[in-house]
Amino acid sequence: MFKIIKKILWGWLLVAFICQCGYAADFHMPFIHQKEQIESSEDFTPEVTKPKKEKTKRHFFKKKQKAEEDDFWKDFYDDSVDEINKEKKPPVLTSPNIKVEEYKEAETRKVKSIKLSGNNIISENSILPTLRTQIGDTFNKNLIQQDLQSIYATGYFTDKMKAVPVDNNDGTLDIIIYVEENIPVTDIQIYGNKSLNKEEILNLVYPLIGMPQNINSINDVIDKINDCYASKGYLLARIDALYDDPDGTINIGIDEGIIGKIIISGNEKTKDYIIARNIMTEPGMVYNEELIKQDLVRLYSTQAFKDVNREITPSEDYPGKYDVTIVVSEQRTAALSIGGGLDSATGIFGSLSISDNNFRGLNQRVGLSGMVGSGIMMSDSSILNRMNFQAELSFFEPHFLNADNSLLSKVYFRDYGSYQVPLAIETRVGFESTVSHKLKYNPNLSATFTAGVENISLSEGDYSQIKHLYSKFMTPSEYKAARDRQLADGFFINLAPGLVYDTRDMSTNPRKGTLASVKFEESLCVSKIKQTTGRLSGMVKRYIPVASKSSLSFTARAGGKVHGTEEPEFLAYRLGGPYTIRGFRVNGVGVGDSFVMGSVELNTPVLFLDRIKKVRFFDNLRLAFFVDAGKVFNPTITDRMYDRPMQAITAGVGLKLFIPGIGPLSLDYGIPLTNPGSYGSKNGYFTFGVGDSINMY
Repeated sequence: MFKIIKKILWGWLLVAFICQCGYAADFHMPFIHQKEQIESSEDFTPEVTKPKKEKTKRHFFKKKQKAEEDDFWKDFYDDSVDEINKEKKPPVLTSPNIKVEEYKEAETRKVKSIKLSGNNIISENSILPTLRTQIGDTFNKNLIQQDLQSIYATGYFTDKMKAVPVDNNDGTLDIIIYVEENIPVTDIQIYGNKSLNKEEILNLVYPLIGMPQNINSINDVIDKINDCYASKGYLLARIDALYDDPDGTINIGIDEGIIGKIIISGNEKTKDYIIARNIMTEPGMVYNEELIKQDLVRLYSTQAFKDVNREITPSEDYPGKYDVTIVVSEQRTAALSIGGGLDSATGIFGSLSISDNNFRGLNQRVGLSGMVGSGIMMSDSSILNRMNFQAELSFFEPHFLNADNSLLSKVYFRDYGSYQVPLAIETRVGFESTVSHKLKYNPNLSATFTAGVENISLSEGDYSQIKHLYSKFMTPSEYKAARDRQLADGFFINLAPGLVYDTRDMSTNPRKGTLASVKFEESLCVSKIKQTTGRLSGMVKRYIPVASKSSLSFTARAGGKVHGTEEPEFLAYRLGGPYTIRGFRVNGVGVGDSFVMGSVELNTPVLFLDRIKKVRFFDNLRLAFFVDAGKVFNPTITDRMYDRPMQAITAGVGLKLFIPGIGPLSLDYGIPLTNPGSYGSKNGYFTFGVGDSINMY
């Protein structure tokens, strides 16, 4: 088992790069309301320091909620936002002069009552119970000073505050605390906001209106406003002006962080305009971290760069604005690759490819590849044991006609033992182009259109064995006609419009989101018009996070013939094998003109290996537990010949290594829970796969 896994894993050239960044920024601007200090008096005690509001550290990405995102972005970003915010030094509050009047022999008197004077809005009952000095206590000047500090710390009163002991002529004292409430807040004025509407901000500050100005409450509101901006990605937004008018109006000025310039740095081969067209953020916009993330992901996905960062600096040309520098580190994009591996569909194979993922510095991809395989593995005797030969020349233009289109074209040659037609040799030569268009009204939705021509040739591979199988239930004249129908081939014009919906958090090892697609394929047979066939297929896959690193996925797929009286057997749908129903050989469930299937799979890190932080190889290694189920409709004569069950349910376990741009390399072992048929096994099978099953059909 270990040797098989080792052959699979090391048979591929692994190129994996996961970029992550997380950072927090910290600044706090307290509200300042200047008040005159009380005049000094010889009878007053020394000054008491005004309590200062502690500086609050505000994290723009909450650690518990954004742990994965922080890890993913930690290598992308520098700490320029932190440096900018460190320069935002909060003002220092002035120290008040809070006094307690002296009274002769007061230290020996008992406190008979405590009263609050000068308060209009703030009730006495909300203040007095919090004092340390209580009725019946001996008068203590120092303790009362502490009580005055506590009252002042509530934030509702000015520093014009004092405590006066009053003699009751019975050996006791009344303590009268004179206070002055801050001016009530009569209105809130917001200016400088463009990204957030005024109503959204005012909803945060409305509780202040009608109450005395309170430093603590206003600071809390400032934090809420800053958090509101940060939660939407506006990390440079801050309160840069805060003052009150004599009528009680509080004015809040907001600097949202306008971008002055976008600067591109670090590229040598790639043209500036190629990088710029992938950056949707523009000068004059408010800086938004979420948009920058999308820009960096878009650049990194071009495969032309090994590292992509952004730096933010105060703009020298545009005072009060910020310059954003996109720093790229190019990688060698031209490559000669020699490799090999193991796959259920091609067997033990070797490959040779020449490619350039940044052709002429225009971010175009050109590739020429060839592969020779030993032939399909883990299939029943319906598939001819024959070498697999494939060659392909491909070209990809990511910016076809405009920014929302991409073009993939390829010319190919394939020669192998046919998967659908029993014991036949299948040869395909063709050309196709696919245009993808991202819809503007929904960035997660793309339309695709594929057009191509293909010549398909089918030839006899083992007539004696076919004759033997047919003779069990047909006469010679009947099985000759049946075989001719199986070997029907021709020259086809293929047209395939489709839609793709993708909200996954990442294409490699996704943990949340949805991937869905629907496609109609029209195969027009020029040589034999009766073989013209139309097929409709679709799939939806939903990812749900489980715990901190695992994910649960649900997949549903279906396809069927829409029209066609003489559909060629090589166009039939098949179930069984690594990309459909695991635990069966390739085609082991059946072949027909329509199908339905579903899968449930739990992917989780391999126990203990995920704790090895220094080896990134283990970050993309997952243990999988799965259940597959499916059914084929309108079976072909081949299913009768090989006694296939046509429906199946399996369960199993597997090991997956996720490769960027390819998908998972998978080794799975499934066991049928239903009748496996005469050619199946109740003990199940191993299957090997390259890529995800979502790419089938």
